[in-house]
Amino acid sequence: MTSHESDVHTISPELPAMFDGMKMAAVATVLYIIVRSLNLKSPTAPPDLIYQDTPLNRFLLKSCPQLTKEYIPPLLWGKSGHLQTALYGKLGRVSSPHPCGIRKYLPMQDGATSTFDLFEPLAEHRTGGDVTMVICPGIGNHSEKHYIRTFVDYSQREGYRCAVLNHLGALPNIELTSPRMFTYGCTWEFSAMVGYIKKAYPQTQLIVVGFSLGGNIVCKFLGENRINQERVLCSVSVCQGYSALRRFYNFLMADNMKKIILSHRDSLFGGSSTKMMEADLSRLKFHGHSSLKEYYEKESCVHYIHNVNVPLLLVNSADDPLVHTSLLTIPRTLAEKKQNVVFALTLHGGHLGFFEGAVLFPQPLTWMDKVIVGYANAMCQWDKQKPPCQKTTSSPLAEGGCAEEKA
Repeated sequence: MTSHESDVHTISPELPAMFDGMKMAAVATVLYIIVRSLNLKSPTAPPDLIYQDTPLNRFLLKSCPQLTKEYIPPLLWGKSGHLQTALYGKLGRVSSPHPCGIRKYLPMQDGATSTFDLFEPLAEHRTGGDVTMVICPGIGNHSEKHYIRTFVDYSQREGYRCAVLNHLGALPNIELTSPRMFTYGCTWEFSAMVGYIKKAYPQTQLIVVGFSLGGNIVCKFLGENRINQERVLCSVSVCQGYSALRRFYNFLMADNMKKIILSHRDSLFGGSSTKMMEADLSRLKFHGHSSLKEYYEKESCVHYIHNVNVPLLLVNSADDPLVHTSLLTIPRTLAEKKQNVVFALTLHGGHLGFFEGAVLFPQPLTWMDKVIVGYANAMCQWDKQKPPCQKTTSSPLAEGGCAEEKA
């Protein structure tokens, strides 16, 4: 053997196999993480429905197929509640339309100026009636948000007039006219908008819709006074948390409100110094209550929702990262006790996501858009086929015969 030959080192045949094994293990680990984080193995299913067996509810489930068919989110990412929520927050919707409306200004008793946008229907309603969607958006949202624009455009094309509340202080180009902005459960501005619609359109019937924080406001509004339920065909609440005392959403709400507060610091604090503004911040946030705990207790719809007697659809997603699953016992129990309530819980959808699609790209319309309008259509059809004496005034659930009219 020469000295040159003795310097040659051979690689053990086991090493390439070991490297291949390490690569396969790394790939398997990455795939496992992707599958777990995207929840790819989770099944698709129809919403879990809690309701009482009544003629109205049987009619609703038959007439609104979105409630009984599978909700199928986009395959690659749609089963992750976090991604659905993030995409809703960042993108809003796909190919968002630009409905044309008229902005209305309503002076409030305390000097505040509430605004809402009014959109007329783009087609005749399928029942031939005059029906208005009165819509309360999510926290710090307004009519210009993508998900609101998409829903309004779809509703207009289905024959609905739409009135969308702009939360006080939410629109960046509208200055506050008093040292007050929107809060978690204040119904003043929504009540003013509904009052305007009832007066301006005396023949219209109302569909009350609330998204997230807006769901809390509309349910509280309806439950505060029975008069608020007059001329209301039905109500839909999507992705609300029912009780702010036990809600992770408080952190997001506080952060969102802080940004809006800072953008209106001059109107809210009259040019006060930063220290004075920080001192007044808690007082502003409590909205006249003695503590944050009392504020959330009084402002949560959980104390009022049992007074709502019009048909009420409550929609939540089991993978909503902002609404803890423990809070879902509230709508579940309510639907078990009250015949006017239907609770629909989807497996997927996140917080106001509910995107639909085949593999990667979502469709412009979401399951949420379709189920609200489908439920509203069914309720309008149910109301149309009732005898005249049972038409919606204050008792939308009447199912018996007409009483004799006394002279």
